[in-house]
Amino acid sequence: MKRNKHILSSAIILLCINIYSQDSKYLFQDAFRSIDSMLTGKSQIDFERAVFLTENAYLEGKLDYSYINNELVILKNLTEVVSQSSLIDYNKRDKELVTKSAALFKVMTDTIPIVLDENRVYIHIPFSYDYEDIWGNNDYSKNFVSKLITTKKGNCHSLPFLFKIIADEFNLPAYLSMAPNHIYIKQYCKGTGWYNTELTSSSFPIDSWLMASGYIHLDAIRNGLYMDTLSIQQSVAFTLIDLAKGYEHKYGISNPEFIFNCIDNAIKYIPNNVNALLYGAESKKRFIELQMEIQNVAEPSELFPNPEIKQTFNEMEQTYKQLHHLGYRRMPDEMYSKWLTMLKSNPEKYTDKKVINKFETK
Repeated sequence: MKRNKHILSSAIILLCINIYSQDSKYLFQDAFRSIDSMLTGKSQIDFERAVFLTENAYLEGKLDYSYINNELVILKNLTEVVSQSSLIDYNKRDKELVTKSAALFKVMTDTIPIVLDENRVYIHIPFSYDYEDIWGNNDYSKNFVSKLITTKKGNCHSLPFLFKIIADEFNLPAYLSMAPNHIYIKQYCKGTGWYNTELTSSSFPIDSWLMASGYIHLDAIRNGLYMDTLSIQQSVAFTLIDLAKGYEHKYGISNPEFIFNCIDNAIKYIPNNVNALLYGAESKKRFIELQMEIQNVAEPSELFPNPEIKQTFNEMEQTYKQLHHLGYRRMPDEMYSKWLTMLKSNPEKYTDKKVINKFETK
């Protein structure tokens, strides 16, 4: 039933592509209105649709949703098939959900041979981490689920997003969660309680791995900056930050009204989300720096005769202070790669043995 809904969504999106492909800014506005409609309860909330609306806007209406939809059907069906095998050793009441989750994890992280007949074997290739331009600074579409599906390579944005999209198809508990410069999945089952599903390293790390970076202050955990879960509504609100980033990558920061509007609306639903707050502060900082360059001034205060710029500066400073108060500490880019390799170099130290022993896929 839900896949039929997505086929209808596909037709709607493709119609929008044909009508508005000449004005990609309209696609951003249309995506914002659609996501806002979900958040305010005017339309059905749908994380998958929100994700692909943001990607289609950046791609100027050229997202091949028919292809993406077909690939999602294949992944879902493959997950269903894998879940029917003797996959895990787990016998709690939520066995069906946990087995489906383990099957999805295997589909995303492992090579799977599928015998079609006596002469043909289909080899499913797993998704892998893309080490080039890992944050999409040069090519923002590196963050896209559509890029991940097409190339089989993704990052800590697209991999957990795809996992959640398919998990939602099965009504599996799978929640986006934040670490410094990183997104991962938190899940729950009766056999182990809460556990972490890490798609970039194909593992189930314990919380101490997340804290081992040294950039997660205890206050940041207590205040929900890191290691908390996003509800379905909050996950959809999170896509507004992606929409704003895509807009800035495409059109710059000189006219930031749309960007700031996306950020403000996202923060209504995820007030302590580190990505939303940080992007909000840094986008305002880039706007002020651009104005200083345009007007050839050395200090931001020289722009303050313009009350709107002064207000933007004050909001930026206030958000930085809020982030520090909540426990945010900036992780240097070079530390991120080192942190990601910790799990692979010390698996016995950081892997959740409760999860491995109970339901690691065979």
